[in-house]
Amino acid sequence: MRIHHHPLSGHAHRVVLFANLAGINHTLVDVDLLSGEHKKPPFLSLNPFGQVPVIEDGDTVIADSNAILVYLSRKYAPEWLPSEAALEAQVQKFLSFAAGPIANGPAAARLITVFGADLDASRAAAAAAQALERLEAHLEGRAWLVGEQPCIADIAVYSYTAHAPEGNISLEPYPNVRAHLKRIEDLPGFVGMPKTAAGLAA
Repeated sequence: MRIHHHPLSGHAHRVVLFANLAGINHTLVDVDLLSGEHKKPPFLSLNPFGQVPVIEDGDTVIADSNAILVYLSRKYAPEWLPSEAALEAQVQKFLSFAAGPIANGPAAARLITVFGADLDASRAAAAAAQALERLEAHLEGRAWLVGEQPCIADIAVYSYTAHAPEGNISLEPYPNVRAHLKRIEDLPGFVGMPKTAAGLAA
């Protein structure tokens, strides 16, 4: 399996992290976002939206990080996606949380400081605070987001939450969140996303 990614993309890191945690054999293909490689025909033939990550698994091509997590867990690591209906619904809720509040909060804040995105920093900070407060409350008395073991929900929220300080978002007020991140980092096969000297991490 080939994973088309950029090392500093949190969306791509989700997929790389999960492939490593689940022991899925893969090859990384770097996509040069700064030169606009993702907006050129060769890459657009894989993903017309021009975004990383994209995987090629034989003849199957899938874009969108959360869709890829679902696909990989279904095909290669079913223990990472609960089959019980209510628990699976909870997983889907957190995939939406990663695509919504996390993307609009910590991820957007980091886009500003790391990539110079023309976004509203105060709005991103407010969204990040709201998302992290919800996450902190949900994790009270819990080790994992859904059920009694790690699943793709935990992976989906990890990357941008862990790197929130790069976007000037402090994690100090959120002990449950920090403990959750540490549990993920302690899993066998964990690989981190490269850190940047931006924001509070500067």
